[in-house]
Amino acid sequence: MAGSQSASQATLETELMATYKEVSVSGFEEFDQAVKEHQGKTIFAYFSGSKDAEGKSWCPDCVEAEPVVREGLKHVTEDCVFIYCQVGDRSYWKDPNNDFRQKLKLTAVPTLLKYGTPQKLVESECLQANLLEMIFTED
Repeated sequence: MAGSQSASQATLETELMATYKEVSVSGFEEFDQAVKEHQGKTIFAYFSGSKDAEGKSWCPDCVEAEPVVREGLKHVTEDCVFIYCQVGDRSYWKDPNNDFRQKLKLTAVPTLLKYGTPQKLVESECLQANLLEMIFTED
């Protein structure tokens, strides 16, 4: 009897865990396309300096924040889409006229935002577990 109880308990816990789909994109056009493909869903977008062939970003803050942001994803409360977006090389990012700065009003990387809302975390905020939990759980 006790065995069946724990099995149903385990099933319940699994159902309560929300899932997310990760989409990795590079550049504004790919980001824009990913947003269009997932219209109607909750989208979290994480913007990072692009990685080189060895998988290392030119942005040290992005390197530091990425595992913390990924850990924060365990708090998502609904099925959502997590877009990991590489913004390009350093010189492109520094151009004040790049599409990310112009169209999304990004000011720094790393930035995590809940697409279509004013909610976003910028730079060192992406390292704060309590803020990540808040952005991933609030409606």
